[in-house]
Amino acid sequence: MENAEVETFHGQPCIRLRAGNGDTALVALHGAQVLSWVAGGRERLYLSPRAVFDGQAAIRGGIPLCFPQFNQRGPLPKHGFVRNRAWTAQAPAWNAEEGAAVLCLWLRSSAYTQALWPQDFEVQLTVSLGAGWMRVHVEVCNPGQVPWEFTTALHTYLAVGALESVRLEGLEGCARWDAVCDQHGRQSGAVAIAGEYDSVFSAPAQPMRLHDGPWGLQISQSRSLGSTVVWNPGAGLCARLADLPAEGYRSMLCVEAAQIDAPVPLAPGGRWQGWQMLQVMDTRGAPAPG
Repeated sequence: MENAEVETFHGQPCIRLRAGNGDTALVALHGAQVLSWVAGGRERLYLSPRAVFDGQAAIRGGIPLCFPQFNQRGPLPKHGFVRNRAWTAQAPAWNAEEGAAVLCLWLRSSAYTQALWPQDFEVQLTVSLGAGWMRVHVEVCNPGQVPWEFTTALHTYLAVGALESVRLEGLEGCARWDAVCDQHGRQSGAVAIAGEYDSVFSAPAQPMRLHDGPWGLQISQSRSLGSTVVWNPGAGLCARLADLPAEGYRSMLCVEAAQIDAPVPLAPGGRWQGWQMLQVMDTRGAPAPG
């Protein structure tokens, strides 16, 4: 397809999608992870210059998929294991109705995954890239004979110009758990970052708006993802993370679409779907036309 090409990035096989207006997205087969999204002339995702690309470790940045466990909320490795596995990609396609380049990738249970989590599963991740927007869609299937449950998140690392001037609107009034100081409450005003920040919000019904100087993004997620996680390591934690530079925290903000407080039950033959959509905003704070 003329809107997609195979390339190697830091030694890892990737597929680059191109929208009709020249926007691009780079997707690694390792973890089915979106590593780059260039839209409106700017890189919109943060990828750590110290990220590890050995085909084994999780890649710090972009949009990792957490499944079947979020963080350390369970017995599995942190954030599960699918972000550390090689996925299979279908041939990219063009969706004429949406005007988007589309890439589908899938991962099925194997002897390796069942040694960690003894369930039959299939996960499909679809990246759709249009003019000024990108959507990441996840579908989970239980092809086995026994029910199981999971938690999940699209752990999106957004690139920001200056963290201290960033404002995230749209979470006002949402229930919030501040994981740094273990306090529950409700969000008052826009989210601003000063120091380490790690909060789980009830997902807002309307899209959020990330204001970053002259740049902006509208961020929305499906109703099936009931939480929004906002995370920044701050200077202290960032200095202790080997795959982040000391000042890396100033160039990123994670805004994650998640389903973590209540695990999703999946009966045999059952399916679940969820998505996050990012759209460039113009200087007035409105979604830019494609």
